[in-house]
Amino acid sequence: MWTCSQFALRSYLYIIFHELVGRPASWLFVEEKVRVFYAVRLFLGLLSVITETVLVVALSRKYGKRLACYTLAMLCLTSGCFFASTSFLPSSFAMYAISLSSGLFLLGKPAMSVAVAAVGVILGWPFSILAFLPVTFYSLARRFKQAFLAGAVTTVSLLAVSLLVDYYYYRRWTSSVLNLLLYNVVGGGESHLYGTEGPLYYLRNGFNNFNFCFVLALLFLGIWPIARKKYAPDLLIIVSPVYIWLVFMSLQPHKEERFLYPIYPLVCVAASAVIESFPDLFQDKYNPNDKSLMVMISKFLRPVVLSLILCVSHARTFSLINGYSAPMEIYKLLEHHDDAGTGSVLCVGSEWHRFPSSFLVPDYVGEVRWIDDGFRGLLPFPFNSTLGGTAAAPPYFNKKNRAADGQYLQDLQACTFLVELQLNRPSPTRGSDSSTWEVIAALPYLDRELSPPTYRSFFIPYLWQEKNVFGMYKLLKRIPK
Repeated sequence: MWTCSQFALRSYLYIIFHELVGRPASWLFVEEKVRVFYAVRLFLGLLSVITETVLVVALSRKYGKRLACYTLAMLCLTSGCFFASTSFLPSSFAMYAISLSSGLFLLGKPAMSVAVAAVGVILGWPFSILAFLPVTFYSLARRFKQAFLAGAVTTVSLLAVSLLVDYYYYRRWTSSVLNLLLYNVVGGGESHLYGTEGPLYYLRNGFNNFNFCFVLALLFLGIWPIARKKYAPDLLIIVSPVYIWLVFMSLQPHKEERFLYPIYPLVCVAASAVIESFPDLFQDKYNPNDKSLMVMISKFLRPVVLSLILCVSHARTFSLINGYSAPMEIYKLLEHHDDAGTGSVLCVGSEWHRFPSSFLVPDYVGEVRWIDDGFRGLLPFPFNSTLGGTAAAPPYFNKKNRAADGQYLQDLQACTFLVELQLNRPSPTRGSDSSTWEVIAALPYLDRELSPPTYRSFFIPYLWQEKNVFGMYKLLKRIPK
């Protein structure tokens, strides 16, 4: 639906940007789609490195090496940044832009900062405009003419290119940025079909991905009266989107972890500033050379707290990789079973939301089809070039995101392969019929419902495997009759 010409909610310009690496990689690796997939991910990781380097250098020049080093350590090793940096998502692109825009702002380049903000909003994620507002407003206040011209020229240029690119693909004049805003603000889809969460969801999620770093970031405003002289006003300007974004996103009923990606680097900056300011909490403001016991202890605590954050982050990353990586690995194993023949059908039921990418599905698999397991939301359909290619407006799409007729495969006998998560539940699964299905691969997958929150969220040596409950993520092949 995102790229259906009837709605045109995403610009093909965003996809073409990634083709800068994807196309040469496809020429180089020819039929090895998995390598193309990882080439694009490496490119995204490189973008993250470049933009965050600018931010760290800016912090070092303006506030000193200690704050920059703390921020660098968190950007590299916290779980949230680790996974967001290589995600092929508009929210990750907005994260790159926020890092770069914030860094340029601190370096005294307001015009470039506003231009980058425009790129992040138009090419990346239009809703991220809220996170760019503080830097944009202050840049305009400092150098209005230069910043306004830079932002206006970038915005108009990108919108024009986007219109031309989308006309080529959609075969009609349309603005994907405007379409997306109108769709979500005026009257869009029923996002609750994909799940809703309470107002505290992002606080819990933030702690899982950043542990004490997230707590310290939220305390930044608390230490502001003490550290104001050292950081005012620029650091507050670039950190303020953390609070704006959290409040705005927490008010939305449908919540996803990826929606917080744009502010991830700023969380690290805010937490680093709090750690760096520990001695200021106890120092005599009239004696800058105060060496009292509390000041010395607080200086000692800085590396201790940073080390604790990084260790817990490693525990989180280890738990995610070892507990939830089975879907990525299972689909890779399909390439070893091409004896099934060309035109094979890969069927996926309730695990549709963990389907990683068609790049991991080998060419001999003709289709990936969904099986009805009770989900009533709209799911992707196989691309049908006979309907008009990218300019098509297939009748099965609808603006309410409701399940369409035909999105589920009715004849399950057509399934050659089946991907299924088998958990310790009373109801049998399709793959449990050993007379029909042969297990060709099975990997452990952490059972979220039956595992204690602490042990499933963070790896604790010797206890992680003992306390957690695991299901089996299986790739099954139909037994010929």
